[in-house]
Amino acid sequence: MSGTDDDFILKLEGIGKRFPGVVALRDVSMQIGRGKGHILLGENGAGKSTLINLLGGVFKPDDGQILFDGKIYSPTSPLEAFRAGIRVIHQELHPLSNLTVAENLLFEHIPRRYGLVNYKEMNARAAELLAEVGLDVTPTTLASRLSVAQLQLLEIAKALCYESKLLVLDEPTATLTSKEVDRLFEILKRLKGRGVTTLYISHRLEEIFEVGDDVTVLRDGQHVITRPLAGLGIPEIVELMVGRTLSDHNAFRGDSVVSGEALGVSGLKVTRNSPELSFTVAKGEIVGIAGLVGSGRTEAVRAIFGADVKAAGEIRINGEPVEINSPQDAVAAGLCLATEDRKMQGLMLDMSCAENTTITDLGKISRNGLISRKIEDDYAQRLVRELHIKTPSVHQLVRTFSGGNQQKVVIAKWLFRGPKVLIFDEPTRGIDVGAKAEIYDLLWKFAAEEKGVLVVSSDLPELIGICHRIIVFSDGKIAGEIARDQFEESRILSLAYKEYSRVRQH
Repeated sequence: MSGTDDDFILKLEGIGKRFPGVVALRDVSMQIGRGKGHILLGENGAGKSTLINLLGGVFKPDDGQILFDGKIYSPTSPLEAFRAGIRVIHQELHPLSNLTVAENLLFEHIPRRYGLVNYKEMNARAAELLAEVGLDVTPTTLASRLSVAQLQLLEIAKALCYESKLLVLDEPTATLTSKEVDRLFEILKRLKGRGVTTLYISHRLEEIFEVGDDVTVLRDGQHVITRPLAGLGIPEIVELMVGRTLSDHNAFRGDSVVSGEALGVSGLKVTRNSPELSFTVAKGEIVGIAGLVGSGRTEAVRAIFGADVKAAGEIRINGEPVEINSPQDAVAAGLCLATEDRKMQGLMLDMSCAENTTITDLGKISRNGLISRKIEDDYAQRLVRELHIKTPSVHQLVRTFSGGNQQKVVIAKWLFRGPKVLIFDEPTRGIDVGAKAEIYDLLWKFAAEEKGVLVVSSDLPELIGICHRIIVFSDGKIAGEIARDQFEESRILSLAYKEYSRVRQH
């Protein structure tokens, strides 16, 4: 790309970054046009997260230099990056959980009166921002009560509070439904009109054309291309990312349904006042759960798994009633849950890949009451090969893994356990197209082994591509069920809005 220095708000010159056993970035040079929407693409492990952390002041480069707004840029902390005019909305969200939504939104500039917090002004300003992003919670709600999708909208609202020169968004739509995605795109267009530059990272390739002017592709820590997005198609972009062509990775493969019930849910009440939920998953069947943010999808699967105590209801595994009051009960009964928040709920970040993949069944790797590190390593290495987890060693801490490889470790630990029923909550959140194909292969493998698979996803094309049936949640209720031969996005969305529309009519 050509242009004068004033045309570019950010320049990377020969950037390199290394971690123990891993070269994350190697001689990366690229430019981002001022006031443009710039797309950053690459498979998991391509170096995107490392680059974002360099911009956000989390890491310092080992080689090269960064120029921002015409000056050498070398922040030593996220606060310095923020003060310089760069705001990063990370894929993994870490709010101040014990503070309210309003306090999280306005934390850097809490309004005061006579030296005390002006709660009235703070809550009023927060309500305006929440309405702007479509987050339907009160400003006084504790952040700890928000779902991952709601936290994503909260982070977007925070970005609107402050004037940034460069806004970095890492997988901002990963847990959002189409309505919230459309609202986000409107917000980004308004910011662009104010001259704000955006660096946008997403694995949902169909959406990048809505917000992008230019695109940069990284592969294996190296710069592949930076060019205008116009004229590029998705197949060409995918080939640039993975270095090969991919077949239709979520083309339906399902004739695997067999007779018999794998999972049965009858009269489930998440709370005392919530509606009853009843549905089944057959052996060999992949059933999807769709719904808007806040529709109760995640709350339902957490109650089934025993992560939250249910108010009422019966759970059956392979047709037999089981008593599940905790995740330990669920796992013992053969029910496993891959949660939507892999870092906070799915992994032990400061333990190794081997320890994470074998933690679900210590008996398999123990001899005479002691863990055998050799047996542990053997199992872990087999799972790393089977799931194509990118790591120099099974002893590498999973904290250092890319998002996609972390997700594969979560799946590996449940593969090691050997479940009868597997529940996935947002299984491909933040996952690149190549890794998605591998995860879909695993789902079909589970089904082919006559296990039940329940998938919660905000990505309707994903559910349409892999499921035998889709159950639609709306305002905590089951609004309907759709058979495969009736799959249409419009039909799913109309059911998803069903209960909300009914409330508005009354």
